[in-house]
Amino acid sequence: MTAAAESTVTFDGRFARELSELAVPWQAEEAPEPKLLVLNGGLAGELGLDPEYLRSPEGVRLLLGNHVPEGSTPVAQAYAGHQFGGYSPLLGDGRALLLGEVTGVDGRLRDIHLKGSGRTPFARAGDGRAVVGPMLREYLVSEAMHALGIPSTRSLAVVATGRPVRRDTMLPGAVLTRVASSHLRVGSFQYARATENMDLLRRLADHAISRHYPEAARAGNPYLALFESVVAAQANLVADWMLVGFVHGVMNTDNMTISGETIDYGPCAFMDAFNPAAVYSSIDVGGRYAYANQPVIAEWNLARLAEAMLPLFNEDQEQAVAPAVEALGMFRRQYSDAWFAGMKTKLGLAEAPAGSAEAEEASELVDGLVALLKDGPVDYTSFFRNLSQAARGNDRPARGMVLDLAAFDAWAGRWRALQPDADLMDRVNPAYIPRNHLVEEALAAATDGDLKPFSRLLDVVRAPFHARPGLERYTEGAPEDFGSYQTFCGT
Repeated sequence: MTAAAESTVTFDGRFARELSELAVPWQAEEAPEPKLLVLNGGLAGELGLDPEYLRSPEGVRLLLGNHVPEGSTPVAQAYAGHQFGGYSPLLGDGRALLLGEVTGVDGRLRDIHLKGSGRTPFARAGDGRAVVGPMLREYLVSEAMHALGIPSTRSLAVVATGRPVRRDTMLPGAVLTRVASSHLRVGSFQYARATENMDLLRRLADHAISRHYPEAARAGNPYLALFESVVAAQANLVADWMLVGFVHGVMNTDNMTISGETIDYGPCAFMDAFNPAAVYSSIDVGGRYAYANQPVIAEWNLARLAEAMLPLFNEDQEQAVAPAVEALGMFRRQYSDAWFAGMKTKLGLAEAPAGSAEAEEASELVDGLVALLKDGPVDYTSFFRNLSQAARGNDRPARGMVLDLAAFDAWAGRWRALQPDADLMDRVNPAYIPRNHLVEEALAAATDGDLKPFSRLLDVVRAPFHARPGLERYTEGAPEDFGSYQTFCGT
């Protein structure tokens, strides 16, 4: 494949050009022995990139940031953030680079971004590098989330660098190439506000409106409309997480996107047994980002965004507070509506007019089911798949998962009276998720050079709703000796 294949896609440097105060020009660290581990050919095609070119030596160097295509302006982005509640005025891309933007075949502008590409001026004490396991984790989980229909950054490739990286032991280094609608974060606005440069804050908001919420530009107060749009997007996103049992693990304000996409799959996991207090991050010792806390933390993060944007809502800050509080107050209702609607769909229940007896009964059934799940260690994903069998008349698989059989029988009788749609349930309740023991098995093998378990698991989770014979082990919970599960951010 010749370099001509590259010329079919033009890189842009719009972020670097329009928001230079938030962009430090930088170059990725050279990889001594690059080796392509996995390439998302389908995504490459969506972006207008030739997969065969990306597999070539020059294409692999592009994926590492070592070959800079025409139009690309690699930059490390500056942002601030609250990390576990503590404010840091300057964080930024310590081991990441924005190569630039490309316009896909659908006409959408998307970022091409590197993770693990070496130290930047924001690296602080870090080495700026990443290792194979965590980069493949982000690839796997982000693709699973995309297949589940949850807004997410995507993974284009993982390339091994050929450079050992010191963590607890020496591990093989790697770079992730990922794709997003943008990498604008709550922390981007916090940084711009901290500079007290109102022109920068306004240009950042205009950039966000142009890229993500163009309809806000036509509102009476475009910046308030932008904030309202982000509130709604995050309410729906976190509801999606909760519905599939996903725990992000590190919901710092620098990890909350303006676009409403999930970003930064570090210490993340899907719940096995239903547990509102589930925490999988090794550093979240206080449970700040536990499963049940995610909606509360999302609202808290959005309050920080409102604080950063206040001067844009009204030049008189006292007059800016009331509309900001009103807009933020929409989050709880929007989240609750999205979550309840999703739970009713997971139970196969048809939409009913608000306030009707059917709607009230459906809400009570949702509450009753959550109480049943809390009562004992019930595998969250398997329970809902088994419940569709109960909708078809076979109670045994789901009933056998709960402790209080009498309570289940009473609940199931009321539920079946509403004639749940079993086919609908199978369309929204996944048979396959990236189960934690399978993820660890695949990453351990890949770290040792065997990518077959990773590839098999990736194929399975890319079609999560279609149960297939021969894949039973991918539906099973963790073995007893798997123990308490922890994940790490990989730095």
